[in-house]
Amino acid sequence: MIVVTGAAGFIGSNLVHALNRRGRSDIVVVDDLTDGRKFVNLVDADIADFISPTEFLRHFAQPSTYAEVELVYHLGACSDTTEWNGRLMLESNYEYSKTLLSACQARDIGLIYASSAAVYGASRICIETAAHERPLNVYGYSKLLFDRYVRHRLASARAPIIGLRYFNVYGPREQHKARMASVVWHFNQQMQAHARVKLFGASHGVESGEQRRDFIHVEDAVAVTLWCGEQRTASGIYNCGTGGAASFNDVANAVLAWHQHGRIEYIPFPADLLAAYQSHTCADLGNLRTAGFHGEFQSVQSGIKAYLDWLNR
Repeated sequence: MIVVTGAAGFIGSNLVHALNRRGRSDIVVVDDLTDGRKFVNLVDADIADFISPTEFLRHFAQPSTYAEVELVYHLGACSDTTEWNGRLMLESNYEYSKTLLSACQARDIGLIYASSAAVYGASRICIETAAHERPLNVYGYSKLLFDRYVRHRLASARAPIIGLRYFNVYGPREQHKARMASVVWHFNQQMQAHARVKLFGASHGVESGEQRRDFIHVEDAVAVTLWCGEQRTASGIYNCGTGGAASFNDVANAVLAWHQHGRIEYIPFPADLLAAYQSHTCADLGNLRTAGFHGEFQSVQSGIKAYLDWLNR
């Protein structure tokens, strides 16, 4: 039996579908459906059970329940990077994760959990070391806190623990994220409504639209996640990106190419975002490759085409 927290969310639901394609339906889905719109992400998935995060943690802490669980993918979190309620962030992303980790270790169950590239913040070098971890918001800090907690426990761990620092993931089943959905989703919406996409103007020493991120298709992110679940010796914290940075202009042009019309409109960079904005991210994949992952990643152009084919089907 496999547990997936945050399973009705973006990466979580794609992971559930990928597990189904591998013949696994013994999946315990853990999520909060207060936002009931997320149900569409799982309506065609084959699962064994659905339980709320609080109830799952209460039952899972008892050795006599969920005895068949072999692995936990912990993807549930408060992922709104504009949320500044630190208490909420730490309860959702730190305290819950600590309790779940303790329960997994007590039962010799591997834990694959979602960290975030947000831990790097203003750093232009994204290597999994303390020297480059400079979060710009409380979301990134909450993820970094748990990464540090894990680092202190790796040497004595009884079962694998792997943290994945997801970079800018885009692809199917992200529509419920609204303002936190990827720019690819937003650009497609803008094209359908106005036949143009809006990009930030010049900022952080770069020209309009030349802010750069490491954009990774959700299928590739899930492939890394599944590989981690198969490991028994690769505990640690790893970047989950493509190893390349694309500009927002690149992304916008890929969207325009799919629609075969439209234009780019540059808007002034919001003053209130200047101090909390990552203008450049690019995953260093050295540690992931050394650990044994050798899969390839889709380019921005091919990944966006595949996504828009799905989104506009």
